[in-house]
Amino acid sequence: MGKKSAKNRSILIYCSNTDNSKQVEKDLRKKLELAGFNVETDFADKKDDNLTLTDDVELIICIGGDGTFLRAVHYFGFPNVPFIGVNTGHLGFFQEIMPDQLDLLIDNYIKEKYTLQKMQTVKAIVNHDDVVEEFTGLNEFIVKGEDNYSVHLNISIGGGFIEKFSGDGILISTPAGSTAYNYSLGGSLVDPRIKLIQVTPIAPMNTTAYRSLTSPLLLPPDLALGIVPDEGGSKGRMAIAFDGFGRTFDKLDSIEVMLSEVTVNLMRFESYDFWAKVKSKFI
Repeated sequence: MGKKSAKNRSILIYCSNTDNSKQVEKDLRKKLELAGFNVETDFADKKDDNLTLTDDVELIICIGGDGTFLRAVHYFGFPNVPFIGVNTGHLGFFQEIMPDQLDLLIDNYIKEKYTLQKMQTVKAIVNHDDVVEEFTGLNEFIVKGEDNYSVHLNISIGGGFIEKFSGDGILISTPAGSTAYNYSLGGSLVDPRIKLIQVTPIAPMNTTAYRSLTSPLLLPPDLALGIVPDEGGSKGRMAIAFDGFGRTFDKLDSIEVMLSEVTVNLMRFESYDFWAKVKSKFI
């Protein structure tokens, strides 16, 4: 690939509110402006939930941890604009580079020495109180009981009944989300090049009274997971969560979860290797 001029090219920096992140933002802004880019910054602590991108922004750089990255993806509405992350957080699985690699970021971007990794998202269609709402998550979608109650859920796959689940809840993750909460629940790590959703039980009951599947399930992209709360078993309000965002409902009628056609473009340098990153983060 050739080298493009940075003149009249716009980059948005989305930054967490820590002192470390703010210092990295200052350094990165200065370097980008010296390279000829137009730079705009938004901070993750802003209360505006309707952040928008101008048409001329061609790259979003997220400074923070994985939570900052996920918040940016949601607040900008899962845009086609590619993202790259600078890790000032903890795990930083989405984040591509460290703060001491800012010059490498700018050089690789100008010289187009990168690829775009398309990250699949998960979509949930939620029926409640005669209302239908749709939610999208990059990592996962979770169904749990409110106030720490266990839940009893009728589970179907592709329209066919599978089981009545009893336990703390159900997590449905994308390959991207397989390294997050899913992994802490004993779910499998999934290479992001594989197109599937993983269904992982949260503290399932498996006794003489309740029989639940206790291991994760892997579903192909053309099958949806159906969830209907069991009226005779579940108590109180139900809660859903997706990428750290959440809602509670007095009455959930049904939920259908499936892979979404929406993707997130994550910039990766030529040296990126998923399993090398797994080794560096988890082993």
